[in-house]
Amino acid sequence: MTILARSAILNEIDRGNIVIDPFLIDSVGPASVDLRLSHIFRLFKSPPDTIKVWDETDYRATTTRLVTTAGRGLVLAPGQTALGMTIERIRLADSICGWIDGRSRFARLGLLVHISAGFIQPGIDNHQVLELFNFGPHPLELVSGTKICQFIFCRTEGQGSYALSSRFATQCLDNF
Repeated sequence: MTILARSAILNEIDRGNIVIDPFLIDSVGPASVDLRLSHIFRLFKSPPDTIKVWDETDYRATTTRLVTTAGRGLVLAPGQTALGMTIERIRLADSICGWIDGRSRFARLGLLVHISAGFIQPGIDNHQVLELFNFGPHPLELVSGTKICQFIFCRTEGQGSYALSSRFATQCLDNF
């Protein structure tokens, strides 16, 4: 596995193999790109119903959509999980994949930004949903616009593509 460093990321952006919209050059780090938290969240309904975990499960059936104003956010209580989404839409060539990871500055406060399913398939073209969890002892206010996570890019051996018919292939702020 080859992780792309800053110069390789910028080269792949120039070649159109990585598209980030909107793109902020100051978000590119030594070997990742920071992504910002949008103002749209999904909160789990309360009281909790039993959620059947199977191929037909849809997170929208067990959550409520919350839209905050830009620059505002969501207070995440200790032990609470919520879903968020990145402002940036990511499109990858069939030869690029990667994963989303949290940022250490927020992990030190008790915030897990992507609990599981952090791998991002080659050929995607969508906004990324973030599984947010507060494992710390204090409530955390998640402010939209914050560089909340980082995307680490890798080259694939061979090519593969996340099919447009896949469940989350076109997820975006409007249908989250």
